[in-house]
Amino acid sequence: MEEKELVAVNEAEIAVHWQEEEYFHPSSQFVAQANMTDAAIFKRFSLDNFPECFKEYADLLSWKQYWHTTLDTSDAPCWKWFVGGKINASYNCIDRHLDAHKNKAAIIFVPEPEDEPHEVVSYQELYVRVNEFAALLQDFAGLKRGDRVTIHMPMATELPVTMLACARLGVIHSVVFGGFSGQACGERIADSGSRVLITMDGYYRSGKLLDHKEKADAAVAVALKEGQQVDKVLVWQRHRDKYASDTPMVDGRDYLVSDLLKQYRGRRIDAVALPAEDPLFLMYTSGTTGRPKGCQHSVGGYMAYVTGTSKYIQDIHPEDVYWCMADIGWITGHSYIVYGPLSLAATSVMYEGVPTYPDPGRAWRIAEQLDVNIFHTAPTTIRMLRKAGPDEPPKYNYHFKHMTTVGEPIEPEVWRWYHEVVGKGEAAIVDTWWQTETGGFLCSTIPALHPMKPGSAGPAVPGIHPIIYDEDGEVVPTGSGKAGNICIQNPWPGAFQTIWGDRQRYVDTYYARYCKDRNSKDWRDWPYFPGDAATEAKDGYFRILGRVDDVINVAGHRLGTKELESACLMVNEVAEASVVALADELRGRVPDIYVSLKPGHDTGRNIEEEVSKAIEIAIGKIARPRHVYIVPDMPKTRSGKIMRRVLSAISNGTDIGDVTTLANPEIVEDVRKLVQGE
Repeated sequence: MEEKELVAVNEAEIAVHWQEEEYFHPSSQFVAQANMTDAAIFKRFSLDNFPECFKEYADLLSWKQYWHTTLDTSDAPCWKWFVGGKINASYNCIDRHLDAHKNKAAIIFVPEPEDEPHEVVSYQELYVRVNEFAALLQDFAGLKRGDRVTIHMPMATELPVTMLACARLGVIHSVVFGGFSGQACGERIADSGSRVLITMDGYYRSGKLLDHKEKADAAVAVALKEGQQVDKVLVWQRHRDKYASDTPMVDGRDYLVSDLLKQYRGRRIDAVALPAEDPLFLMYTSGTTGRPKGCQHSVGGYMAYVTGTSKYIQDIHPEDVYWCMADIGWITGHSYIVYGPLSLAATSVMYEGVPTYPDPGRAWRIAEQLDVNIFHTAPTTIRMLRKAGPDEPPKYNYHFKHMTTVGEPIEPEVWRWYHEVVGKGEAAIVDTWWQTETGGFLCSTIPALHPMKPGSAGPAVPGIHPIIYDEDGEVVPTGSGKAGNICIQNPWPGAFQTIWGDRQRYVDTYYARYCKDRNSKDWRDWPYFPGDAATEAKDGYFRILGRVDDVINVAGHRLGTKELESACLMVNEVAEASVVALADELRGRVPDIYVSLKPGHDTGRNIEEEVSKAIEIAIGKIARPRHVYIVPDMPKTRSGKIMRRVLSAISNGTDIGDVTTLANPEIVEDVRKLVQGE
């Protein structure tokens, strides 16, 4: 039996044994103030009304010029939305709010050190700061529409300022998660063709001021090795009065933004009217081949989708104080810290550090101080807060009307704690399923229309029409209890346009699996395959089971197994490496690594630690493995393929299954004893 078949059977068997949970209904108080209480929205967004239904989302924005074609399928499956329209994301997030909301807080930045005051940035101040930095990017850095810029920054007010300044000019930004290494940043610089890197000198994490600038030097060196020269490194400062890094500035390449900005005081830059199908940003996500994929998102379609879902799924109103406790270095932060909330004139809270620093009550103190009423975080963080301080939330006088969970499935028991203790039994919860590539939510309850069900993401959001296929392309019946590969039958505006510089990889990864006709221009022939397994209950609620490819979801961060394995091979003694996902109480999954050594090498040196360090250098500390096991050989098929399924079962202590068809079945017991003991 092939590995693919074994995995599919295992998922189906698991799904059959999962029980559906009871419903929880939103309060009448929430329903009374909700943005969307009209169940007819699903009829308006039916396939019969596709694609014109998405005009409803696009009309939430201010357009410089209206479109003539809602969906252009001529280059299927590289869909183009709102063709002929012209728009600017920065204008929609700032300028259009000034008449009514100029003195309202746009961003509230909360530093990790509690003795530092919060930084409150009004829409007027955001307008000024974005314009002045846009002038700097245009005049000093020489950037123009279509150029790419890599941004490697921690959570700081300057990050959305930088993004919105790029968007104002039509410069395509590529934000790299601040926790990633200089090498990972450099690879993304090279892939995107960026000649400007924007970074920060340092930031606080768990009470320590970390040197972030040192990663810039490594990134520039890696990019140059791959053929891309960085001309300028612009460095924001964590503290206005001092340089928070031990890494020297490089003369003629590195510039402190604070020194340069003095020349641009009072400058105003007209927001460039961009074609709707122009790229707004690249967001790199892990892939199964080792090389990260630069997901290219458009201005018009993406902005329409994140604005619509922020309004109707997140229930964001201009008067709300909204806190998404994610990192802007991931798609959640792009869509639901920056572009979605700001397009609706909300107040968006940003927090610099660790949610449990200096103690487990920190998150709830922030919520109390700022009167946050919409809270958005990942199951990993919820598990962390529950473990560190299960009785902390009742100590604080905050009130959430709405809470979101995102990034991975949430266990029903953890969901109940989130609802009863964090939400005080009153907040509506949306358990959302989506991914970097989709731009915004795919499945979720609409909080005023649907009851909540622990462990289930809910039905598809308006305009999204999922279907579950088995390995042979047959439809898995609703309510069958069987798992399959969830696909989306139709395009939608938030979906990415292509993989930067690699259209074929885009087609092969996301559309080829269930494509009905490679030559077709009809969207019906191109179901989108996001790479997740799922079941659909009789009530139409979807339960997402996780990845079906070689990507490990660590605390909501997607890490490609091939990237991790490639890093292991940087250690000279390592001949082969295999990475599997180990279940973890807090982070959901963490990497477990198996390596075999080249002939003539033994375990005398501390190879395990060298492998861990290699991964930290190549990817970042987020990817550090739980264990590194040196094994005499890997369990393999007769064709030489490493059987990750077997190693995963050994790591997680589950049934290893039939191994008689392996080329070396005797090695399995040796590895099991090494990991589990006698």
